[in-house]
Amino acid sequence: GRVMELSLPETDSIAKLVPERPGTNFKKAFEEIPELKEIQKRTDLHGQVLNQAMVLEGSLRNTGIHACGVIITPQDLTTLIPVAKSKDSELLLTQFDNSVVESAGMLKMDFLGLKTLSIIKTAVENVEKRHGIKIDIDALPLDDAKTYELFARGETNGTFQFESPGMQKHLRALKPDRFEDLIAMNALYRPGPMEYIPNFIARKHGREPITYDLAEMEEYLAETYGITVYQEQVMLLSQSLAGFTKGEADVLRKAMGKKIYKLLMELKPKFVDQAAAKGHPVDKLEKIWKDWEAFAAYAFNKSHSTCYAVLAYQTGYLKAHYPAEFMASLLTHNLSNGDKVSFFMEECKNINIPVLGPHVNESGIDFMVNQKGEIRFGMGAIKGTGESATLAIIEEREANGPFNDVFDFASRVNLRAVNKKSFESLAKAGAFDCWPEFHRRQYVDPDEDGQTLAEKAIRYANKMQEEANSSQASLFGGAVAEALTKPRIGRIEPYGEIEKLNIEKEMVGLYISGHPLDQYKFEMENLCTGRLGDLKELRLGMVKKFGGIVSSVQHRVTKNGKPFGQFTLEDFNDNHTFFLFSQDYLNFKPMLEPGWFLYISGTVQNRFHSDELEFKISNIEHLSEIREKMTKGIELEMYLKDVNETTISEIERLATSNPGKCSMKLSVVGAHEDRVIKLDTISRKFSIDVNDQLIKELR
Repeated sequence: GRVMELSLPETDSIAKLVPERPGTNFKKAFEEIPELKEIQKRTDLHGQVLNQAMVLEGSLRNTGIHACGVIITPQDLTTLIPVAKSKDSELLLTQFDNSVVESAGMLKMDFLGLKTLSIIKTAVENVEKRHGIKIDIDALPLDDAKTYELFARGETNGTFQFESPGMQKHLRALKPDRFEDLIAMNALYRPGPMEYIPNFIARKHGREPITYDLAEMEEYLAETYGITVYQEQVMLLSQSLAGFTKGEADVLRKAMGKKIYKLLMELKPKFVDQAAAKGHPVDKLEKIWKDWEAFAAYAFNKSHSTCYAVLAYQTGYLKAHYPAEFMASLLTHNLSNGDKVSFFMEECKNINIPVLGPHVNESGIDFMVNQKGEIRFGMGAIKGTGESATLAIIEEREANGPFNDVFDFASRVNLRAVNKKSFESLAKAGAFDCWPEFHRRQYVDPDEDGQTLAEKAIRYANKMQEEANSSQASLFGGAVAEALTKPRIGRIEPYGEIEKLNIEKEMVGLYISGHPLDQYKFEMENLCTGRLGDLKELRLGMVKKFGGIVSSVQHRVTKNGKPFGQFTLEDFNDNHTFFLFSQDYLNFKPMLEPGWFLYISGTVQNRFHSDELEFKISNIEHLSEIREKMTKGIELEMYLKDVNETTISEIERLATSNPGKCSMKLSVVGAHEDRVIKLDTISRKFSIDVNDQLIKELR
């Protein structure tokens, strides 16, 4: 239709007449839809388009290239199968697709490239740099207690294949203590076999009996507590119970893996008859085969799961023993993904590893770990610095030691590589904060002399160089350069906290030294009912209230000319893009400003005329106003054993010094024999103002 210049709606109207069912073709469609047959008889553009479509029916629209499939043959490929060349690859391509090429006798192997391998490599290098220990990652003992403790706690963010919240929940219940448990969990945690995870966990901990249909099955099912998890178990059992050859067992594996039910039906009588001939009861064999047929829907091969479990174990080992070095590697290899960097920085916070901003005396190109075990941002992450400037700084520092101040820095680095723009970028990102006598804005904005600190430092360094050159040429030279006085730096107001953080984000892509929402921590923790990350998994009827900062806004127009709005809200860990249409857009448009702090209420419902779910905003308010609107009072809860003169007088002091309109409630919790007793009382003496300082002191 597009090629023959029939309009899209008209082409679509013809296409919609064709039934959307597997196996449909024009011949069947003409029999079912007389209207379609009428169009085919016409000589106008509609008829021509349909007749051309009939000519094209069955043609290959395009060919695809497998991302990692490689064919291996014992002799020249061209003597066995037809091949083709590709503009996207230096390798030849088979003209057969992957299923045909395998049935033609070729060996197809999938070679996957994994970022995890690079993460492990960098982490090992980080450990060697800091501790002088060279880890042989492929020779790790597979019984390390500390690693299994990490998996048992579910602290697996950043590990391979084991980091989803669902997997973490199951790990905490399973408490894996051997490598086989990791292999099994990797195979079970996918649609279908997931339903067996509770049984697997219950059997491991003795809460459910381990049973076998036949005693002979224990040999191969004992490691998975009597549950069939792997294709290999079926292969071995078919050989043991029914005398299948290795080749026949592999055909059975393929029939299961590829879900070829016709082939399974052919193998069933062979299995039952041969196993019965060996003395096994037919009813048990029928049950076993029925279980295997259900298993075919999700069969997984143990060899694959083992490879993944090895990588999971290696990443878990590094995180358990060298958490800072491992997290630094994760951050380095995810630098281009701002959401991932934020997520892993939050994880660093959870495991008490500080992530500090760039530092000219400590940072490398990438994230690295300093001697205190803190992670430093790399200077390579700063926009406007450039790799040559970063390398020049690192080379000079490693050759002649740390820089004493910005003038020493300017005098020693190569100013052709580290230019004025580099100075300003480093300053804005906080890389010069190690010299507290100056603040970030002084490097960028001119003082009363009309010059910035960066310009004065560069000019000073150039003069030093000139003096040094002239001293070398002078008969009496030597101490002239040392006599140069450092320039006077005028006073200038520092950046405000929010402005400083916004510039920081502009330079490195995220907030490092804080977050603009820090001032609304009370509201975020106590008055919001969710986090933006909750919107990744919508549930019908879910009611949520979110706080955040608007990072971007777009005012747009639909194809029909109706205005609508799109804005992105960020909280401490995530962001989400919301859309506003019709009256909602007109009502809330004044609130859509980048940098504004908003409080959003809404409900998850079905999208208009659709089964898809969406979060429908019902109200938007300023985050700064909701504390006063929503906070009616504050409840303090303490244990009876902690109530004493000092505590009471301290609470009285805080209540007296923060007068306001909110009530204060005190709950004392005490234990009496096997019961917990709670005493609630509301203060009639004090009404308080719930401000940040009060919350801080109460905590």
